[in-house]
Formats: sequence, C-alpha cells, structure tokens
Amino acid sequence: MVYSSNDAARNALAIHRQGVWPLVTGAEMQALDRLTIETRGVSGEILMESAGRSLVRPALELRAVSGRAEEPIRVFCGAGNNGGDGFVLVRHLWAEGIAAEAILIGDSARLPKDAASNWNRLDAIAAPRRIVDPGEEDADWDRLLAETSVAVDALFGTGLKREISGGFARLIESFSTARVRGLKVLSVDIPSGVSAHSGRILGVAVSADRTLTISLPKVGLALEPGRSHAGEIEVARIGIADPDASRLPRTELWNARAAARHFPRRARAGHKGVFGHVLVVAGSRGMMGAAALCSRASLRAGSGLVTLAHPGGLNAELAGLSAEVMTAEVAATEAGGFARAAEKAIEELAASRDVLALGPGLGRGNEAIDLVRRLVVSIDRPTVLDADGLFGLSGQLELLHDRSAPLVLTPHPGEAARLLETDVGHLNSDRVDAARQLSKRSRAIVVLKGAGTVVADPVGRTLIIPTGGPVLASGGTGDVLTGVVAALLAAGRPAFEAAALAAWWHGATADTLDSGRVGFGLLASEIADGLPNCAAEIMNSNTLGEPDADLDLRFP
Repeated sequence: MVYSSNDAARNALAIHRQGVWPLVTGAEMQALDRLTIETRGVSGEILMESAGRSLVRPALELRAVSGRAEEPIRVFCGAGNNGGDGFVLVRHLWAEGIAAEAILIGDSARLPKDAASNWNRLDAIAAPRRIVDPGEEDADWDRLLAETSVAVDALFGTGLKREISGGFARLIESFSTARVRGLKVLSVDIPSGVSAHSGRILGVAVSADRTLTISLPKVGLALEPGRSHAGEIEVARIGIADPDASRLPRTELWNARAAARHFPRRARAGHKGVFGHVLVVAGSRGMMGAAALCSRASLRAGSGLVTLAHPGGLNAELAGLSAEVMTAEVAATEAGGFARAAEKAIEELAASRDVLALGPGLGRGNEAIDLVRRLVVSIDRPTVLDADGLFGLSGQLELLHDRSAPLVLTPHPGEAARLLETDVGHLNSDRVDAARQLSKRSRAIVVLKGAGTVVADPVGRTLIIPTGGPVLASGGTGDVLTGVVAALLAAGRPAFEAAALAAWWHGATADTLDSGRVGFGLLASEIADGLPNCAAEIMNSNTLGEPDADLDLRFP
C-alpha cells in the first residue's frame, strides 16, 4: 500500500479541510508511523512525546467534571507504545504539580525503546509509578479506582488482535463498575479491547467517557460497538504522515461540511423537467405503504417528477400516496403482486424516465423474482435496488455484470448476508470488508445499512456514515432511503456520491427529528417529510466558512 508523498500529504490536508476524515486500521497506522520516522526525520520518541502531551488537556477536563478533583489521575499502561504515551502524560501532569500516577501492567524489561525511556524519566523526576503483574489475583482495583478522579486507559493500542482475558479483563471490568460510581475514563487512541479494524469487541473492552485518538480516527471508532465504547472522540494531530488520498482501497468519513458540498445546487431557472423523473416499481397487496414511502421520499429529496408503477387492482391501498405522485397500473398476479407480463409496460415507462427505484414492498413471489431479474438486465437506467428486489439476486449477481448504467444496492445485513452466502454474525464482524466484497461481486455501489452504514464501490472506496441510529429501526425507513438515493441520481449526482449523501442525509434527518425524544417512535413518513429542512440546515451552516478554515478535530 502506498502512503503519502509531499504532494499527497497536501492533498490529504485539503480533504481534511473539506470535512473528510480518512479512517485507518491499526496496520495502516503503524505503516504511517514508520513512514514518518523514515522519511520525515521525526523520531518515534518525538511522536510519543507529542501524543502524551496532547492527553494533558482532556485528562484535566475530565478531572474537572469528575467531582473527585482532589483524587489523583491514574494512568493504566500496557507494556507497549500506548503505555509509553501514558508515561509522558504522567510526567507532564507531575511537572505541573498535579497528582498523577503511572501503573504499568506488565514487565518493564519488555518495554519498547521509546516507552522504556519515558518510564525511566518518571523515576528521574520521582513521579509516582508502580508495576503490577497482569496475572496478580489479589489486585484491589475497585479500591484503587474509588480513590481516582480519572483513569486513563493506555493498556492496548491499535495493534491488538487477541481477546483480552485474565488480569487485564478484571481491570477493565473494574473500570466499568467504577464509572457507575463517578469515575471518568479517558482512552488513548482507542478503548482497549476494541478492534481498530472492525469495531468489534475482543473479549472485553473499556467504555470511555472520552477517547483521544492519535493522528487519524480508526475504522473501529466509526463502527459499532466500538463507537459506543469510545464516548466523545477527538483527534490529536501530532505530525504523523497522512495516507495518500488517491490510494485504494480507502475508508473515509464525512462530517456535515463534506455532506453540504455534495448536495445538488438547483438553478433559479430550473423546472420540474430538469430535476429528474424517477420511476418507482414497488408494492404488492398489503405492502403498498412501502411504495408510497419511497415515492414520497423521492419527491421530498428533490425529484422533479415521480411515477409509481404498481400491480393493478390495488388502488384502494393507495390512500397514503402523495397527491403529487403519478401512478401506472401494470399486470398483476391473483395474489396482488407483479406479474411477469408487467415487464413490457415497465420497460416502456422506464424509457421516458431518468432513474429506476425497484423493490420496496415488491413481494417474493416467483413471478416478481423473475421480473426483477429481467428488468435489471433490460432497463439501461441508473437504478436503486432494495428490499424484495434484492431477494431474487441471491446466487444471480452475475446478471448485473453487463449493465452500463449505474446500480446502487441498499441491503440490510440479512439481505447482504444472503447475497454473500454467509450469516449475519460473520458479516457484521467486519462490515467494511462485507460491503466491499458485495460491491466487487455485484459491480455495483453498495449501501450496507445498519449500525454504522457502510457505502462501498467496486474498486474499494468506502465511506462509513456517522449519522442515524436506533431511531431508524422501524418499518419503512429503508424505503425512504431508496427514494432519496433515486432522487440524487436523478439530479445527476455520481452513483457513489448519491448513495453516500443519501445515507448521510437520511440519518441526519432522523437525528434532527429525534432531538428531544427518547430514541424511538419516529415514523418513516416523518423522515421523508423532514428531508428538506435537514438539507437546509446542513447547507446553510456548512457553506459559509472558507475552504481553508481550521480543521475540526472533533470526530465525527
């Protein structure tokens, strides 16, 4: 993998300023460390000093709100470079007259060179330090933490791959107990026990009030459950080289500034004919609500015109359809689903429309499955394929390979697992890899929905969506997302950007509407109707600053 030259570093900085965070795995971060040391003449010891010094402010801020300011800050250090950062923090706190102690869990003889130097510096200034054997059974962590204002977790860094057990696990469990009683916890780089690669928990993991991640955010901080374990996240930029912004595969995250830049701008002379016409092929008996939600969201997201093609004989179920949506009845089965005979009529409708949204509420009858397989081949229009539209593609992804028009798939984990012929547990253990694999196999843009929605393209560009959450866990929200993707495609956005912005905007709308609620009870129709106000808020608050404004070091 190639990392940044001077030109690439400037390019990466420009991307930061546009609100894009590159996300890195532990292995990628280690490679960037080496690159910095070998090509920039910056020693590992200087980098450790910078990282440790950057921890002083957040540690003191947590101490101030702990209600235990008279108690010392204790830094729990592993026998690696993460622990070395903790030693530097203790030295700086002690030099300022602030009660602090370094507790090394492990063998000081096994410390790496830079960490060992900083351990010895604590002794030189008589700063409190002690060593605890990780196998020690009678360590009274609960008592010690009861006399601590802030516990700094510098146990394990981004290189952790094995599950945590034994004494380390007991210590981490004591952190959790003490937090309930008022202890504040600051994690260095990533909460110990969280995989930097996937966000999954390696046995047991620290739950922090705040995480100061060094240089760049880690992938595991953007995905659940790692994201929830990290608390408030801030990035400490200490001079480590950035990855080359042109490298692939790459993973990134947008903040609101980046999202604002991707909204289509509407010319004052524009009219409905230039903002795109979306054909929604959706619905079946008992499932017309999905078709109505998709159509409504497409209009709310900016489509100039929307036509809903649905099985004939279901007009009585269209009471919830927006008056602005045009309709077309096509051939239906006796069960109220799409019949194979609907193919020609749908193709004729698609010929005069710009984008196809296919799948919400379609049903899983044999004729509907056969119809989907035919339409994805015959209709050469940008297409969003969702829900029941994905069902018939299991084992049939090669049908998509000869398409020339863009295709976006929007599966939830169950649908994606079926397409990849795996199980949901395995898929969610590495959501980035799963999205990339499905995108590569289908040759389509993939929006893998879930806790930390992942958008991927076939060459490996990947975006993790920081917006949305459990408030989206209700029927119909996926149908709304399909409509938003279709509207952005109709507005002429490239497929990856359309899918990424749709997922970001969809989640942000839910977040905005959920403000002041309790995380549930939000209707999918409310999200559809809230899209315009959310877009205005994002664009109005994030397009006024200069492009070279200071980096926002909060994450996301």
